[in-house]
Amino acid sequence: MLNTLSGRFLILTVGFVMLAEVMIFIPSVARFQQDYLLSRLERAQIASLALLADDMISPELEVELLENAEVYNVVLVRDEARQLALSSPIPGPIAETYDLRDPTALDLIGGALTTLTSTGENVIRVIGRPVREGGQLIEVTMPSAPLRAAMVDYGLRILLLSAVISVVTAFLLFLAVRRFLVRPIRGVVDAMQSYAAAPEDARRIIEPSAGVLELRTAETALQTMQTQLTSALRQKERLAQLGGAVAKISHDLRNVLTTAQLFADRIEASSDPGVTRMAPKLVGSISRAISICESTLAFGKAEEPPPQLTRVMLADLVADVLDGERLAAGEAEISFAEDVPTGMSLRADPEQLYRVLGNLVRNARQAMAGRTEGGEIGVSADETEADWIIRVTDTGPGLPERARQHLFQPFQAASKRGTGLGLTIAQDLVRGHGGELSLVYTGPEGTCFEMRLPKTIVRLDAAE
Repeated sequence: MLNTLSGRFLILTVGFVMLAEVMIFIPSVARFQQDYLLSRLERAQIASLALLADDMISPELEVELLENAEVYNVVLVRDEARQLALSSPIPGPIAETYDLRDPTALDLIGGALTTLTSTGENVIRVIGRPVREGGQLIEVTMPSAPLRAAMVDYGLRILLLSAVISVVTAFLLFLAVRRFLVRPIRGVVDAMQSYAAAPEDARRIIEPSAGVLELRTAETALQTMQTQLTSALRQKERLAQLGGAVAKISHDLRNVLTTAQLFADRIEASSDPGVTRMAPKLVGSISRAISICESTLAFGKAEEPPPQLTRVMLADLVADVLDGERLAAGEAEISFAEDVPTGMSLRADPEQLYRVLGNLVRNARQAMAGRTEGGEIGVSADETEADWIIRVTDTGPGLPERARQHLFQPFQAASKRGTGLGLTIAQDLVRGHGGELSLVYTGPEGTCFEMRLPKTIVRLDAAE
């Protein structure tokens, strides 16, 4: 609280108001002393009128008059004659004299300080002019203790009032500062922190809204800086993505065209009537290569397009993938098995799903290519109420330790023949569907990857 801008402003306000009150405290007390002494002169003058009306008053009445006036004696100067109007025994010598006929400000302040700093029961003399032209001069002697007590009481009340005014003023200023300064500044800070969390998100760029000119200027400057930085980050990210995309596309394009080349070689070398059956597969492989090239051109202009979701017959897609990999396996002792329910369809982009399955099956085939005992690669599928689940398993040697540590990281190939992009591409495409690709197990008994694709559009939107 105290280390905040509003808290420190509160403390400074209280301090400055109290300082101002202290600066006017002494003049106020001096003025109070003057009014107090003048009131005693008036009382003494009124008491002396009784003596003027009747020269013979009883001692008891004279004492009562002096007590009411709170003085020891009264001296009047009338018609150039000095007269002791009322008198009583004085307990001590006169310590100070206060002349109130034409006092200066310094005289009043000095007299007030003298009274406040004096101690004991002193006797003071006060000289002034009678009211209503009741004479040329009036002089009284009186005790200083009641005057000092009244001045102290008045001073304490002034200080208390000053403290209350200081607190109220400071609190009002505190609220004003929080409303007009602290809140806009906090808004700027929150906007900066929000933008720092995701500088590529243009929605987080601050919108100037402060009413204070200086803060609005700062918000405008921050908005300009954030806009320029976001543009620069987008351009930099786009270049980085384009470089990564070129590597991914090169990897997939090489594999797709390799499959197409194998089909073409088979067609050229054989007069088998099966050529009629393989020709559509050749066309399909070449079409996928063209589609990848078109996607590369589109990526260079804008973001990679999201998956075009349609209903896909999974069994047909898996059969196409496995047919291509059987040809690629050649003479290797590798068998392929599929366990996909007949008629099972899912919502996905057929080209992207083909690339994911192709990468997973190809990685498994390459892992078992050098083994004399061969092995089996299987693709199975089932579904729950929330997801479609596709598993790709093999009976290969399992992933090496280095591949496990850098799973799904680009350019971290498990073998020297690969580029280390297959799993990275597969994971990106699955995430684009709002799904998840994970390694279930790997070891001497084989490896299993599992792909989960959501059935709900809500999860896909959240992923995007």
